[in-house]
Amino acid sequence: MSEIITDRLIIRRFAETDAAELFDYISNPRVNCFMDDKVTTLEEAKVKARKRAGDKMCLAVCLKDTGALIGELLLHQDDRDTYSVAWNFNEKVEGKGYASESARALFDHLFIQLDARRLYAYVEDNNFKSQKLCEKLGMRKEGCFVEFISFVNNPDGTPRYENTFQYAILKKEWLHKDT
Repeated sequence: MSEIITDRLIIRRFAETDAAELFDYISNPRVNCFMDDKVTTLEEAKVKARKRAGDKMCLAVCLKDTGALIGELLLHQDDRDTYSVAWNFNEKVEGKGYASESARALFDHLFIQLDARRLYAYVEDNNFKSQKLCEKLGMRKEGCFVEFISFVNNPDGTPRYENTFQYAILKKEWLHKDT
């Protein structure tokens, strides 16, 4: 995927040099779905940055003026025209609109440049900020998968299953959302 530039951001492939800034937000995941990506050392973050650099479906979101890595956009192509999308941002930049700015740019790129037909996102029922972002992007809540997946265990060691919403938007809805 080519570089995407917005007013305040550069969305690009990861580089190994992103390790320290990546460590800053994956060392303390805020939602359970990112727990298996958690690192405890900079060396582990370097391994993760190297892996992301080789993954064209994992995009670094950087500030245009400083180049600082502030988060990431994650994609999975289900078939030729359908993508699962996700985002993970550093808590330090929360509330500045970077997640919505980068997601809008990504959606434009997927729908217009790559001719995607449908985008969807899975969001845990207690991740209110991502739910709000999905709604802000014009995605509709399609349903709730009850006790859908487990990312963490209960204190007794058994899996803690989470309810997960699915949000989605079609290309025709995205292109006509402002009319």
